[in-house]
Amino acid sequence: MKVAIVSGASSGIGQSTAIQLARRGTGVILTYHGNQQGAVDTVAIIEKEGGTAVALPLDVGDTVAFAPFREAVAATLGDRWQRDTFDFLVNNAGFGHLAMFEDTTEDSFDTLVRVLLKGPYFLTQTLLPLLADGGAIVNTTSNSATRSGLEPGYSAYGSLKGALVVLTRYLAKELSPRGIRVNSVSPGATRTRIADNAFERFPEVIPGIAAKTALGRLGEPDDIGMVIAALLAEECRWITAEDIEVSGGYNL
Repeated sequence: MKVAIVSGASSGIGQSTAIQLARRGTGVILTYHGNQQGAVDTVAIIEKEGGTAVALPLDVGDTVAFAPFREAVAATLGDRWQRDTFDFLVNNAGFGHLAMFEDTTEDSFDTLVRVLLKGPYFLTQTLLPLLADGGAIVNTTSNSATRSGLEPGYSAYGSLKGALVVLTRYLAKELSPRGIRVNSVSPGATRTRIADNAFERFPEVIPGIAAKTALGRLGEPDDIGMVIAALLAEECRWITAEDIEVSGGYNL
């Protein structure tokens, strides 16, 4: 059985990705931070459908926690799947941030750096010895880093998601001797818990987003989760170093 690690899988895109991978026969180690019940619910959904999953706590903004997390992963792999490696890594954990350029503070910028770039950079580095040759990595970026998604208020967030796209290409190059593929997906506006459930708190913004989207609606977590799962599958074995926008044609 293939095994995947999906960070930030207690809700939204990460939760969908974990479930979609499990439905394809992949065992899942999913992480959570601040939403333990969501992680428990995700595991329950997967196990109810006959899959296997384990939830582990992880703060991707705290690099000190990465080495102990690797040890927990190694122990889980051995106990649950009788393996000492895993096959897929999905760097999904993160958070949304809206602030105009002139209002962005250094503290908020530094927090974004820790979670959105430094976190996936060094988490991947820490887990690399356990990642099997021929495996694959997918990084969740954002269309706020592309021309289609440029909207006021996301200068810091979009810049760091753009840096993650560049990191994706470098990892694809440097890990290619081991047969490891690395891609990223750039979601558009998606109905998740991002920004404290912004779409639930401000449903009036949804029609405007739908009107600017070619396919005429807000994205749903499964729209992204299914793409991530597909990128990790054998059918996409010849795809690497790509960033795929998954936005329903936003601003098309």
